[in-house]
Amino acid sequence: MPTPHISAPDGAFAETVLMPGDPLRAAHIAERFFDDAEQVTNVRGMAGFTGTFDGEPISVMASGMGMPSAAIYVTELVREYGVKRIIRVGTCGAYAPSLALRTIVAATDVVTNSNMPALLGAPTPIAPTPALVEALHDAASARSIDVVTGTVFTSDIFYEPTDEARERHTAAGVLAVEMEAAAIYSVAALEGAEALAMFTITDHLVTHEHLSADERQLTVDEMLELGCHTAVAAQRAAT
Repeated sequence: MPTPHISAPDGAFAETVLMPGDPLRAAHIAERFFDDAEQVTNVRGMAGFTGTFDGEPISVMASGMGMPSAAIYVTELVREYGVKRIIRVGTCGAYAPSLALRTIVAATDVVTNSNMPALLGAPTPIAPTPALVEALHDAASARSIDVVTGTVFTSDIFYEPTDEARERHTAAGVLAVEMEAAAIYSVAALEGAEALAMFTITDHLVTHEHLSADERQLTVDEMLELGCHTAVAAQRAAT
């Protein structure tokens, strides 16, 4: 049923939902990759769509920026719409000096400076669902796409006042930083859903390299399409 943040009717979402932060990227995913895409919600400009990919039903719903916003949408999708899998498809900034721009990263472990997981009583470590990690590896291997897996930092702060956090996490082997994965993993685990977060590196916080606006769009599309294939692989493995 409709919620305070999602206006879709019952049954409007597929069992698997791709979750970018940006509602414009949600619309791009639906237009670029889905067949028969239909917009099912647009409360506060946060767009959601359902269509098919490779013959499988699939949805996309924007999360907005940051953990509080992402937690709202994951909770409502799972509780009210019966969504079983959330796959975050986003961008991140690299902490590992060896990682190049355009690299696709998947978070197999998440650390965070947020109190949200602890306040919710979420399980630790903060990690994805193994079945979705396997589906990602299967989808990537079938298309000869390299994916780097490891620890990602979910931060509550976009504009850090100093380089201390970046230096500490780089020294600890953390691959990259973003702002939603810890909430998505924690809420999904508490609500009985599966979750995975995957990203394209668009900025390097050690070398200070950045992709241009055009490069971001073209590069991110490879990861978005891989997210679609991962969703299909996961759904078929579950049936």
